[in-house]
Amino acid sequence: MKRPNKKELKKPSEIRLNRFVANAGVCSRREADTLIAAGKIKVNGKVVLEMGYKVKRTDSVEYKGKKLKSETHQYVLLNKPRGFVTTTKDPHAKKTVMELVDKACDQRIYPVGRLDKETTGLLLFTNDGDTAKKLTHPSHKVKKIYQVELDKAITREHFEKILEGITLDDGPATVNELALLGEDGKTLGIEIHIGRNRIVRRIFEHLGYNVKKLDRVMFAHLTKKNLPRGKYRHLSPKEVMGLKGIK
Repeated sequence: MKRPNKKELKKPSEIRLNRFVANAGVCSRREADTLIAAGKIKVNGKVVLEMGYKVKRTDSVEYKGKKLKSETHQYVLLNKPRGFVTTTKDPHAKKTVMELVDKACDQRIYPVGRLDKETTGLLLFTNDGDTAKKLTHPSHKVKKIYQVELDKAITREHFEKILEGITLDDGPATVNELALLGEDGKTLGIEIHIGRNRIVRRIFEHLGYNVKKLDRVMFAHLTKKNLPRGKYRHLSPKEVMGLKGIK
């Protein structure tokens, strides 16, 4: 009689249902709890409402009639070129950032936050809903540094006004750091934690400047070092741990 090996004796591992749903790239773990409570998730054909319910990796988990697959988390960093829209799908967009990372991994990944069509630089993609939500929530104050090129030299008055903080139509715009990068006064570095739509462009436009170029050179602790424009790379385990460690 053949004796079973250790692998055969090992029981199927179990994970919490909300984690399974989040790992499948549907949403964050907290949002998965809401879906479960609303009766939107089925396990082996039956609706599960129990918080903390655990599933085997061999169980069939469904959302909106589609079977979910618990996936390995992926983290892909792109150096975005101009002319690409940050969206997962837009029938009116000729070029989207998803085209640039299409072959990065088998899993379905999503952009963390957004860069407007004409803005270049760092854009992170992942299927880790919890980490993506943390990186975009204003309470975590994730560092973002941009290099800005203006159509004319900034005045000392406006430089100081930006540092003091200006108010836009949708509220205060607080800048953490501002520095001149060239002698002509047209190129600046700006560090900002808030992530509202087109916030950097709108700060300068509010004071009468036209932003000719805008490049995100740092996101959290990630930089563009050795990452050419239009190319992507996978984060190292150390970089991933750094993102997960943000409080």
